[in-house]
Amino acid sequence: MGTSFRGNSASDGLFMGPVRRLEAASEGRRHSGSPENERSALKLAITAAAEDLTALMARIDEQAQDIVGFQIAMLEDDALTAPALMAIDAGAAASEAWSAVMDGEIAGYELAEDEYFRARAADLRDIRDRVLRHLTGGTVPQDRRGAVLAGDDVAPTDFLETDWSEGGAIALSRGSATSHVAMLARARGIPMVVGLGDGAFAKAGTLIVDGHRGVVVADPDPRELELYRAELESENRLRAAEERFRARPARRKNGTRIDVLINVASVEELDHIDPASCDGIGLMRSEFLFRDGAPLPGQDTQYHSYRRLLDWAGEKPVTVRTLDIGGDKPIRGLTPEGESNPFLGLRGIRLTLAHEGVFRTQLRALARAAVHGNLKVMIPMVTVPQELARSAALLSSCVAELEREGIDYRMPPLGIMVEVPAVAVSPELFGKADFFSIGSNDLTQYVTASSRDDARVAALNDPSHPAVLRLIAEVARFGRESGIPVSLCGDMASEPRHLAALLEAGIASLSVAPSRIGRIKAALAEL
Repeated sequence: MGTSFRGNSASDGLFMGPVRRLEAASEGRRHSGSPENERSALKLAITAAAEDLTALMARIDEQAQDIVGFQIAMLEDDALTAPALMAIDAGAAASEAWSAVMDGEIAGYELAEDEYFRARAADLRDIRDRVLRHLTGGTVPQDRRGAVLAGDDVAPTDFLETDWSEGGAIALSRGSATSHVAMLARARGIPMVVGLGDGAFAKAGTLIVDGHRGVVVADPDPRELELYRAELESENRLRAAEERFRARPARRKNGTRIDVLINVASVEELDHIDPASCDGIGLMRSEFLFRDGAPLPGQDTQYHSYRRLLDWAGEKPVTVRTLDIGGDKPIRGLTPEGESNPFLGLRGIRLTLAHEGVFRTQLRALARAAVHGNLKVMIPMVTVPQELARSAALLSSCVAELEREGIDYRMPPLGIMVEVPAVAVSPELFGKADFFSIGSNDLTQYVTASSRDDARVAALNDPSHPAVLRLIAEVARFGRESGIPVSLCGDMASEPRHLAALLEAGIASLSVAPSRIGRIKAALAEL
C-alpha cells in the first residue's frame, strides 16, 4: 500500500508520474584566496544569472515576465549585492558570502506576518540558487517532462523552464498557495499540492498528486493505481461534458437564464479565454498594474490596459475593481508597514481615499477607457456611505477635468463590493450605488472571524455558514426591491456545491474563475 500525505491544494487537477527531486544549489566552491578574484567571480555569476533571466523573458507570457522582471531587478539592486561584496573583502568565499546574505533576506521574508511576503521567499531562493549554480558550475536538470516536481519548494524560473507539454504536477513539503508558482500552475492547469510537511514523499519513485483534495500518494499499490485511473477517467469525462456547456448560455433546469461572468487578475489571462464562453468580466482585479517595488503605473498605462479588456469583451460588461491593496496585498510606498492587523486596517477604499492622487489617476484612466465599451467601476472594502459619496465626488471631479481638457470620456456606473458585514446588514444605506457585487471571500472571513489564509481555522471559514447565506439573501432582496443589480464574485460562485444555496438566496449573476465556466454552467443545468 502506498503512503498518503495530506497538504493544501494550490492548483486543481489529478496527475501521476515519476518523481524529479528539487535540489537546492550547492555552496561548494574552492576559495581562490584572493578577494579580488572572489569579487569578480560573484559579479560574473550575478551577470550570468541576469542574462539567463533576460533570455527566459523572451519565451514566456506577460504575467510570467512580471515575475522574472522582479528577479532581474533584485539582481541589479546594489543594496542586495553590497553586503556580499563586503563579506568577500573580509575574507569570505564568493559562494559563502552570497549564501549568507541571501539566507538572511530569505529568513526575514519567511518570518513576515503577511502570507504575501512569506510567499515571496521562493523568489529569493530562486535568485540565490541561480547565482550559486553559476559560481559552482551546477546545472538545472532539463528532462522533467511528464514528471512530478517534488521537494521543499520550487522556484518560479524552475517552473517556467520546465516543459509541461506532456503534463506534470508539483508536490511540496512547504510552498504556498499564494506563491508565484501557484499562480502559474493554476494558469496552466498543473496540479499542485503544498504544505505536505514530511519530505519523505519526495524519495518515492512515483507520486499521485490530487490537487482537488490536497493529497499525495507515494508509490501507489495496484489497488490505488486502479482507483487513480478510474478517477482520472471520470474527471476526463466530466471535463468533456463541461466543455459542451462552455459556449452555451447558462440556464437552470427550468430554462431560467443565469449570468455567468469571469474573474480576471491580468489582461494576459484573456488570451486563452473565448469571449463567447461568458457574459462578460464580473471582476477585474486592477492590482495587476501595481507591482510591489515597481513604479506606480501612469494614467496612459492604465488606460491602455483597461481598453484591452473592453476590446476583448465587445458589448459585454467589464467591471473593474479599483485598487484593492492592503491586507494580504501590500505595496511598498502605499500600504502602511507594521499594522497589527492589516486585514482590518488601511486597505481597499480606505487606502485609496488616503492617497487621493493615486486614486484620481486611476479614475481618470477608467473614465477615458469607458468610451470604448461597457465599463463599470467598483470600489472595494466599503464600510460607510461616506466612502461611496467621496468616491462618486472624485469620479465626477475627474470627469469634469477631462471635459475641460477636451479628452474623450464617459461617466461609468459606480458600484460597491459588499464584503464588510456592516454593508450586508444595512444595504439600504448604500442605495446610491449603481450595483452591488458580493465578495464572499472577505464577507465569510469577517462574519466567521476566521482567516482564509490560516489552515488551522479553515473549517470555520465556510461560506455556506447560515449567517453568511442570510446576509447574501438580504443583499439580494434589497437589490430586487430597489432595482439595484446584485452579483456575487467570490470563490463560492465557482463551487457547484454552493450554487443551490446561492440561487435560493436570490443570486442570478455569478462571476467565476475562468477554468470553472463549463463546470458551473453544467451544474446550473441540473438545478
